[in-house]
Amino acid sequence: MPSSTLVSVIVAAHDEERYVGRCIRSLLAQRFPRDKFDIIVVDDGSTDRTDAILATFGDSIIVLRNEANLGLPASLNRAISATRSKFIVRVDADDYVNSSFLDVLYLFLAENPQMDAVSCDYLLVDDREEVLQRGDASKDPIACGIMFRTEQLIDIGLYDDSFLRHEDRDLRVRFLDRYSIHHVPLPLYRYRRHDDNITNDEELMAHHELRLREKHRGRRT
Repeated sequence: MPSSTLVSVIVAAHDEERYVGRCIRSLLAQRFPRDKFDIIVVDDGSTDRTDAILATFGDSIIVLRNEANLGLPASLNRAISATRSKFIVRVDADDYVNSSFLDVLYLFLAENPQMDAVSCDYLLVDDREEVLQRGDASKDPIACGIMFRTEQLIDIGLYDDSFLRHEDRDLRVRFLDRYSIHHVPLPLYRYRRHDDNITNDEELMAHHELRLREKHRGRRT
């Protein structure tokens, strides 16, 4: 179902029954006009109750389902390809956002047409949603909380779906070759740290770290 809204929020979920509801509720609670953004969730071959939880939101979200687990970057690309929105922002299924998240990022880009993308700061939270620390996205960037112009993501070729980890860093290197990411120092994103974070797989992280360095040899990654 193609979108014609101003902003599309893309969420990829694989076995996220514990968190995806909280994520979507935070998106539905945005101050940004509801008819100006959509929420596209890709259920990436979940085997838990993720699909049942997504069904409770009815027509308020767009759900795309992968019959098999294709991986995070392929799922994100599918979501991006399903929209015609001018702007794209990624929120991970185990995270959530401040009610002004879309308002602030959209206003920044809408009022600065010469600028390409904008990130916000984030709060690192635990499973009880208690704040552990504040993160500065300009110094310690994360994969999410960045609003892009959709045409520019398409221009760089979207995510490289061979990167099952560090897909965001690969995208960032290629994006910054042609464009820029600006920064709003407001902690509008909530980045959840828990035992099931995919970044906890140290062996796979190390494998794709090596691939990242090889692919972008000589560049800052």
